Amino acid sequence: MEYEVIRLDNGIRVVLHRQASPITHTCLVVNAGARDEQAGKYGMAHFIEHLLFKQTERRSTQQILNYIEAVGGDLNAYTTKEYTCIHASLLNPHLHKALDLFEDIIFHSTFPEEEMEKEKGVIVDEMASYLDSPEESIIDDYEDLVFKNSGLGHNILGLEEDLLAFDRPDVQKFLQENYNTHEIVVGITGDYDLKTVERMVRRYFEPVPENNSPKLRAQVGRTIAQHIEIEKPINQVHYMLGAQAYSIRDDRKTGLLLLNNLLGGMGMSSILNLSIREKYGIAYTIESNYTMFSDTGLFTIYLGTDVEKVKRAKRLVFKELDKLKDKGLTEIQLKKAKNKFKGQIALAEENRMSMIIAVAKNIMDYDRIISLDEVFAKIDAVSAREFHDIAIDIFDEAKLSSLAFVPE
Repeated sequence: MEYEVIRLDNGIRVVLHRQASPITHTCLVVNAGARDEQAGKYGMAHFIEHLLFKQTERRSTQQILNYIEAVGGDLNAYTTKEYTCIHASLLNPHLHKALDLFEDIIFHSTFPEEEMEKEKGVIVDEMASYLDSPEESIIDDYEDLVFKNSGLGHNILGLEEDLLAFDRPDVQKFLQENYNTHEIVVGITGDYDLKTVERMVRRYFEPVPENNSPKLRAQVGRTIAQHIEIEKPINQVHYMLGAQAYSIRDDRKTGLLLLNNLLGGMGMSSILNLSIREKYGIAYTIESNYTMFSDTGLFTIYLGTDVEKVKRAKRLVFKELDKLKDKGLTEIQLKKAKNKFKGQIALAEENRMSMIIAVAKNIMDYDRIISLDEVFAKIDAVSAREFHDIAIDIFDEAKLSSLAFVPE
């Protein structure tokens, strides 16, 4: 695959992935998310994501929403703990529309009071819907537990009392402090030559004034392992187990990604799915996840099951973790795990939107693109000894915290 990076004087970077296709996928990623919010302003990053689709200096809400859809395109956005991402898919001749709109909504939104009040109501409804989904809300509550008293330790939606008090100066302050042009990356995948794309991005983004506000993220401290049960008006048990893990810059991350994929990752052949769901029919959902942040990470196992089955489900989970800690994998087992993981990564590259967002984040995090060949080489380099050491470290029961939602 061929990539080109354009660097503007104001710090904005643009990465182009050239691919023969009639469809372009493009994104704008900002290194600003929920962990950058101050106490009393929780939910601000997500609130701004909503407001970006409202009104700008030259477009009404309706014009913003129609601009991409009028040519059959799709426009959306999301917020994470560390990023805000806007993305669009449309026919190649209309790339200029997406870039024009990205620049407009990021740098020229006006945040009218009536739209702010309207979106507060929308997000309050979103909060209520989220609380009605214990399989979703337990994830954020678990992060609160593991990352207590840090920027990573609160819900992306924020708190209702904070949200209702937000005003325009609050929004503008967050943007000034966090929408740093040196930490904005635009990603484009489509059938273009470099000169065409460079001409477009310079037209829309070069006039943007430089903002190089320093990013001041407090470090995340270690927390003491805890085991908490919370009663809720639900019918089944939702259970999470896990611990802090490795950051995006830790060399052990590849080994843990491999371990996570083998244990409870994609597909029906994961260890946890085969040993607990398929063999015993205990958990209707069971999976593991590994999320990397700029300075730490989080490994979790989630399962949902009936009240009378939860104790056995937990025992079986720890049985599988103990096997990995005690024995690790043979060379043959490790080779099979690597082949499976590499195949899944290669297939995931077919999702071109996900791929270009990942490439934009590569530029954000490492200021370079990590090729598929390099990813495969890192996976191949994981030894059985390293894999075993990671299992012993991550599955150390002294570090594991758990959270369970149980029926009242």
